[in-house]
Amino acid sequence: MSTSTTWTVTGMTCAHCEASVREEIGELPGVESVTADHTSGEVVVTSAEPVERSAVAAAVAEAGYELA
Repeated sequence: MSTSTTWTVTGMTCAHCEASVREEIGELPGVESVTADHTSGEVVVTSAEPVERSAVAAAVAEAGYELA
């Protein structure tokens, strides 16, 4: 059974930003899918097991943005 978690990411301004965030979070172990919306800053992560906030924050930082 998958779990879905919603995070808020600050600094995304366009579709390219969304793609960068999706790519970095998508590389985390257990992540099945990632959706990102730059207008709301909302990022939804679907994973096999809950993903640690610190792991998501590190991936978002790697993409050049910040977890709110």
